[in-house]
Amino acid sequence: MEHVENLLVQSTSSRRGFVSELIGHLSSAGGKRLRPVLTLVSAQLGQDEPRDEVIKAAVVVEMTHLASLYHDDVMDSAPTRRGVDSAQHLWGNNRAILAGDVLFARASLLTAELGPETVSYHARIFERMCEGQLNESFGPTAQDDPVEFYLQVLADKTGALVAAAAYLGAMHGGASEEHARIVEEFGERIGVAFQIADDVLDLTSPRELSGKTPGTDLREGVDTLPVLLLRRREDADSQRILALLDTDLSSDRALAEVVDAICAHPVLEETRQMARDWAKAAEDALAPLPDSEAKTALLAFAAQMVDRKV
Repeated sequence: MEHVENLLVQSTSSRRGFVSELIGHLSSAGGKRLRPVLTLVSAQLGQDEPRDEVIKAAVVVEMTHLASLYHDDVMDSAPTRRGVDSAQHLWGNNRAILAGDVLFARASLLTAELGPETVSYHARIFERMCEGQLNESFGPTAQDDPVEFYLQVLADKTGALVAAAAYLGAMHGGASEEHARIVEEFGERIGVAFQIADDVLDLTSPRELSGKTPGTDLREGVDTLPVLLLRRREDADSQRILALLDTDLSSDRALAEVVDAICAHPVLEETRQMARDWAKAAEDALAPLPDSEAKTALLAFAAQMVDRKV
């Protein structure tokens, strides 16, 4: 990870100081780095020591993730990210979008050093991420099941890049194609589990840990999984909470009332269980792999994704 961080700093720098500050803003703010960690762990399926190619692949997936965050924050008008002011809040939408474009361009330059197969693979993943974002913006049709539609959006927007992190690590670590595809499937499923767990944390994680007020998604009118599950129900308690969601949630007191109501409702535990189910599916995908330290680490990685406070 030290090598990854060093290359990430190099790749998010510019000759002009204020440009470096902008494109390196989210990287320097920290983050879980779960994608590059997964790349490095998956590489161990092929050999003990990661090669330069693996380090580059880890930085590619992290920079692609960072690029998407710049764009997401513009689309969502998000005031903060990772506990700091968002780029669009500090520099405006136009510069934030361009910063995301620069990061994706630099990620693409690194993929070019990894060969045409990686270039093609990375392009397909980024295409899928963008289509997932587009589908989310249009929303489900009358023929779509809203929960299934939502889960597919999670798979496209998040699962695809987590899958790529695992696949590229295994591939450039010298693992077989069979093993690389196994961890790719693992990555997609654990990526969905991670995002479902995030929907729970949006309601339950204390502000001092998460850096944001619980229920921020609700205030922004985003139907996360607990809300979608509520909309499936017709009982009086569910309808009462849905009615509260349609009121003005600009005050912290009004928002806290809705958050408390959802946290006391069975849909919160139902959402938690769905995260566990997706994590279990990810673990099951690893069954064909022979026992090894790398496999043990991947199983531990899966457990951490759903059992976390932030």
